Amino acid sequence: MEPEPPQPPPAALATGAVARHLGVSPTTLRSWERRYALGPARREDGRHRRWTPGDVARLELMCRLTAQGVPPSEAARVARGTPAAAPAGPSGAATPGGPRALRLGDVRPECRGLARAAVRLDAPAVEDLLAATLAELGLLTAWEEVIAPTLHAVGRKWASAGERYVEVEHLLSWHVSSALRRIRPAPERLPAPPVLLACAPGEQHSLPMEALTAALGERALPVRMFGPALPSDALHEAVRRTGPRAVVLWAQSRTTADASLARSVAGIEWGPRGARGHSALLLAGPGWSAGSASASASAAPLPRTERLFGLRSGVAVIEAVAAGRFPSTAAGRGAPAAYGS
Repeated sequence: MEPEPPQPPPAALATGAVARHLGVSPTTLRSWERRYALGPARREDGRHRRWTPGDVARLELMCRLTAQGVPPSEAARVARGTPAAAPAGPSGAATPGGPRALRLGDVRPECRGLARAAVRLDAPAVEDLLAATLAELGLLTAWEEVIAPTLHAVGRKWASAGERYVEVEHLLSWHVSSALRRIRPAPERLPAPPVLLACAPGEQHSLPMEALTAALGERALPVRMFGPALPSDALHEAVRRTGPRAVVLWAQSRTTADASLARSVAGIEWGPRGARGHSALLLAGPGWSAGSASASASAAPLPRTERLFGLRSGVAVIEAVAAGRFPSTAAGRGAPAAYGS
């Protein structure tokens, strides 16, 4: 009986696992190996790469240096000349990205990888990581546990660092939007009134509505998405022309959450005379939170109006409305942090 080939130690990782840990694409790792001799110490059968803890530690240093603006060739020279050490774990101080790293707390590994790639402005890695995360976790989990936490972390970093990190937020938002639009909707069921999605006038934050558009499309619900900053006159006209089952109005900030606009939309009638209809109005986004100027200006509850909290629970509310079951106010309540950027 021939002896079994030697197996790599448990700590040796495949290229895909290392790429997810670092927030780079496998193509980037192969490029670093080819250009800068930052390859693994061992291979299986002469071809399959297996990265040891020392290999990963050098790659982490490469990531930290490039995130700090060091040219890749110089970062690779430093990484090659650094004695191998065990890579930092979740509690280690040497987090790839160094002082530029985003504070994420206790999150999934995919979230950390996406954040590291975004800070490095590594667009190919961001695109690859988003595609893999959406494919493996599904849209709702990917949004709530990976994409939204990373967007929130970028926003906090931007708010605390002045005008720095704006480029990180723009790059990440662009690729998130692109990934969401690549999700193919399921074929629509029998003809039914659509769900109309729009951002309040002056509201430019549309990513949560893009996520909602993709989630409803996966469920074969007809959607009309109008994007950011839809003027109030255009919103009224769209409601009258489409006769939607529901209107979802997003406001990220209190300055764009206009209670008078919400009241007027809730009161729109559409359809032929004698057979007039009304749409359910679903208010989404932190701008509609209690205590805002707009909320205080409209203490009386609006008819056929519901708040949405969270992408997953928001989808459930819209599915109920589309089925002709308008839920109670408490039905849509969930985790506010899960929906929004």
